[in-house]
Amino acid sequence: MIKIADHFQLLSMRRKSELDRMAVGDGREELGGKAQGLLSVHQTLTELDQSSFPEIKLDIPKLTVLGTSIFEAFIQRNGLEDIAHSGLSDARIANAFQRADMPFEALGELRALSTTWTTPLAVRSSGLLEDQTQRPFAGVYLTKMIPNNQPDPDTRFAKLTEAVKFVWASTYFKIARDYCQATGLDICQEKMAVILQEVIGRRHLNRFYPELSGVARSYNFYPLKPAKPEDGVVNLALGLGKTIVDGGRCWIYSPAYPEMPPPYDSTDELLRETQTDFWMINMGEPPEFNPIKETEFLQVENLMTADKDGTLVHLASTYDPQTERLSVGTDGTGTRALTFSPLLVKKDIPVNALIKRMLASCEAKLGCPVEVEFAMTFDPPRFGFLQVRPMVVPEGNLELSPKEMQNPKALASSEVVLGNGVEDDITDIVYVVPELFDLKNTRPMAEELEAHNRRLMQEGRKYLLIVFGRLGTEDAWLGIPVTWGQICGASVIIEATQQNVKVELSQGSHYFHNIINLGVKHFSMPFTSPFRVDWDWLLQQPVANAMHFTRHTRLSAPLHIKVDGRHGRGTIHHA
Repeated sequence: MIKIADHFQLLSMRRKSELDRMAVGDGREELGGKAQGLLSVHQTLTELDQSSFPEIKLDIPKLTVLGTSIFEAFIQRNGLEDIAHSGLSDARIANAFQRADMPFEALGELRALSTTWTTPLAVRSSGLLEDQTQRPFAGVYLTKMIPNNQPDPDTRFAKLTEAVKFVWASTYFKIARDYCQATGLDICQEKMAVILQEVIGRRHLNRFYPELSGVARSYNFYPLKPAKPEDGVVNLALGLGKTIVDGGRCWIYSPAYPEMPPPYDSTDELLRETQTDFWMINMGEPPEFNPIKETEFLQVENLMTADKDGTLVHLASTYDPQTERLSVGTDGTGTRALTFSPLLVKKDIPVNALIKRMLASCEAKLGCPVEVEFAMTFDPPRFGFLQVRPMVVPEGNLELSPKEMQNPKALASSEVVLGNGVEDDITDIVYVVPELFDLKNTRPMAEELEAHNRRLMQEGRKYLLIVFGRLGTEDAWLGIPVTWGQICGASVIIEATQQNVKVELSQGSHYFHNIINLGVKHFSMPFTSPFRVDWDWLLQQPVANAMHFTRHTRLSAPLHIKVDGRHGRGTIHHA
């Protein structure tokens, strides 16, 4: 075990002399992208002016990194190369990895960790290909959280090794294979380090979770006035950060204007659209033994449970049905709403000031806009820094006139667009049939979109994808719950809305991060937008492939797609 810094330890098959050279040079070879990102900002965090936040403990939760050399030894000694690259189902690959033996040189150190660590752990991927600016892998590899609370060290050791093998196996799961194919990467070149990291949180009976999780960005692609893009944006949620990164319901605000009213038309809408449940680690008996299931030890609970746990004090407002008003805090007995007003309005704890300072420090360190994941507990206040990623901000000098956006041949135009540039080579359109869209059917829609994506990728054809609601969310009642690998061949995406689906844009999800950094042109068409998709024209085009909810159209002439990245608007014209 080589100690790299106060919060980092590296377990490796390499000699200490080799590791010492790598620790001061390019540590990615053993640490992988995610762990290297944490190490790069470690000193920056320690240099933050703690005197400004004396009531908050700021740290990187303790972690150990299993270096890429252990992964390589595991694959080679167990002869897993063939099945890893076989294209078999995720379950077949995961089961093969579970049956394989851990390298014996690592067993002693892992057994020692199981003896000394008795709090929940997050077992996270840290591949060499991860967190590169132009080829992010956000949400492509999997994370497994384990309670790590069994009284017997042998049982804790067994669960830890099961989790490590599962994360290793996810290197070759279908979503990773599809992603590599779409981005021109070779999955055979990947080497996977694994991070074993303390989970920030507190225990409440058989539940363990942080009171606050967040994703903060130093650049906001969808600012609401008076906020500016460079003011950044923050997503907050109760419980584990899975709610945010999976595109679920969470609170979104600008750190420059934390007290700005939320974008809801009424209190009823706020109560309906804000977070109502949360993810936690089950510290009791899991529902079933399933080492190849990512959420084996996770569970979803509602706000009533959190209220009983006393974890809403700094997060919630209370609705009084008699006055039909929300009051900050949890003193009343009405319905709770996660508005985070005790932190953002009353400033019980200077969380927002810390987030602003943290974003500025990390941006200065990496020399580009950043995305940061964090978690907090409040008794006493502890802010755990979990991950930092670089972001790509579209640049360009294209000008898009109102006349172009209102052209009669516009299939779609929007004033809320990500990306920049022109595309004139797309003839394929995959879309959800408007009259067949219903939120109760979004899971079969995801399967159909995956089939279209697979076929078009095999043909080497880029395409335009048109859907409704929030794409990439795990919440099927917000949109279509696809993973990035299921639609990764789409070069341009339109998220449209209908009367039965009006959802707020999500900027904290893994799906969103991949869209930004891969240069996908992304059109959002809110229900309040003056622009609509020209369905009359599109539905008249010849259908190349029809499924129940979706269609694939191949045009005789390519679309003309133009995005003005500087002003965040774009248009798509047909011939």
